[in-house]
Amino acid sequence: MKEEKMVDFSKAIEELNSYKGSEKKKTLIYNNKRYLVKFPDPIREKNKNISYINNAFSEYVGSNVFKIAGFQTQNTILGTYLYNGKEKIVCGCEDFTDENHILYEFENIALSENPDKKIETELSDIMEIIEEMQNMSQIKINLDDNIKEKFWEMFIIDYLIENTNRNNGNWGILVNSNNKRAIFSPIYDCGSCLNPILDDEQIKQLSKTELKNLAVNCYSCMKENGKKINYVTYIRSLNNEECNRAVLRIYPKIDIKKIYNFIDDIDCMSQERKEFYKKIIELRYDIIKQVYDKLNKFNMEH
Repeated sequence: MKEEKMVDFSKAIEELNSYKGSEKKKTLIYNNKRYLVKFPDPIREKNKNISYINNAFSEYVGSNVFKIAGFQTQNTILGTYLYNGKEKIVCGCEDFTDENHILYEFENIALSENPDKKIETELSDIMEIIEEMQNMSQIKINLDDNIKEKFWEMFIIDYLIENTNRNNGNWGILVNSNNKRAIFSPIYDCGSCLNPILDDEQIKQLSKTELKNLAVNCYSCMKENGKKINYVTYIRSLNNEECNRAVLRIYPKIDIKKIYNFIDDIDCMSQERKEFYKKIIELRYDIIKQVYDKLNKFNMEH
């Protein structure tokens, strides 16, 4: 899977931006396609503890790990943009919506499904709304996907790439306005994965112990009993049968060698960052494999 040539987004046609999110961004038309193009925030770069300076790489690699695992995913392109004489590496995220395909983010669905309750990131609240979503026939929308299954599969890959910000505003359903059929939306907004605040020099200085700690001590923005969920603790506990089944479904689809090859083929990325991505993904992949093997052994014994 050889990476395509870097795109010069400086030559694209700019439109007024209508996309949400915390990162600097532009709406650009390139090759007759609409892209949300994400930039590193130049103000935040001065204060790295809140910066996502490598979010272009995070977005690009995270999205493609999902794609390699078999998910429908927003197409992403790495490119450059010349601004005030400085060339920046950016990530173009192709818009998968149009007049016939409308994205309904989970936070908006939650507002309409349960008007009496404010839904944030408490897992039990999310599950309650998903249960209600399974029957949307009252508004003449038919779901072609099992939303709960897709959610937990997304959760497993979000752990693999350490997505710390899968909030209610960056996943949902995509509705065909012609036939009113809906699917789990293509995966989008992965810019907070793969430790984007770490620069290459910090990566070089990571010890094996520190790398293992990063692989284990990573948290979802979703909460259980008011506390952020530690991905590893949650997956290893085997307490959630939906999560367990997702591991059994999704692990065999993770082609780790294909992920390695994809990362190696990114020409504009430093070798240090490539090795870091591969090592940290491998450590998390091994943890998912351990859980997968344990579940299989349990099923064989019972």
